[in-house]
Order: sequence, then structure tokens, then C-alpha cells
Amino acid sequence: MKSQKILLEIEDDDEEITLGLVRLAKEVPEHELFYQLNLLNSFKFSRIADLVYNGTYYDYSFPRFEGFHCDTKVCIQFIANKSSQNIQKKVSKELFSGEQETKFLLDHFQDVDYLLKTSEPFGDFSLILLPENLMFQIQNFPLSPIEELYHIIQYYE
Repeated sequence: MKSQKILLEIEDDDEEITLGLVRLAKEVPEHELFYQLNLLNSFKFSRIADLVYNGTYYDYSFPRFEGFHCDTKVCIQFIANKSSQNIQKKVSKELFSGEQETKFLLDHFQDVDYLLKTSEPFGDFSLILLPENLMFQIQNFPLSPIEELYHIIQYYE
């Protein structure tokens, strides 16, 4: 008797994820912003290990804050769009190397202060109560698996 081969349909893990783009209404220190967020929400944001982007000439650090919504069991992360510090690995001998001392995760959206990511692939950012006069409404932003930032974020999950 011949054995039959059973082909399993395995879903591709590389699905598009939805990020939230957070823009601040005014410049405010990180600790004050997250203090205000923690006052309004049942989940508490705390600082976790920085996201590190390794460039050719610099290594960049992006602050991250994480909170857990107990009712829905969703983990929420705020990731700074602008690097807070850099470490120079080597001196560029090229005139236009493409790397600056400051890096943005979303280079085309330099007005965005934070990227918001949930543990769910679809972003439901309505769970978060926003402090008045500090933040604008959160804008949804689809992130494709072909983009480098997608893989960086997946690495830090």
C-alpha cells in the first residue's frame, strides 16, 4: 500500500502589521508624557530596553516604553521615531555616506514622535486614552514585510 503525502497549508508569518503614528502637540519630556499616559490608563507604561539600529558608521538607540492591557491581553509599545543617542563605530571617508548623527526609523515622517505597536497584527489603538493638549489623534500606518523596519520590529518582539 502506498503512503499518501499530506500537504499542510502553513500561513506565511510575514503579514503586514499596523503601526500607530504618534505626534505630540508640543515638545514634552518623555517622563512627563508617560506620566500623563499612566494617569489616564489602567495599564502602566515603563521603559524597556532600547531598540538598536546598527548602521555602517553609527549604532543608534531608540527608547521604548511598554504597557500591558490586562482585559484584552494586548501588549502595547511606544518606540521613539528619533534616535536618542548614537555610537560612532568608524569615521566615514565618503562625502555622502547617507548616515547622520541622528536617525529616524520612518525617515519620510520626521514629524512623528513615536511609533505605536501592539502585540496584535492589526492595530487597535482605541484602548489608549490620550492626554489632552499633548498628543494628536493616532494615525494608522501599514508596514509591509518587505521593509527593513518591519524586520527590526519583529526582531524585538
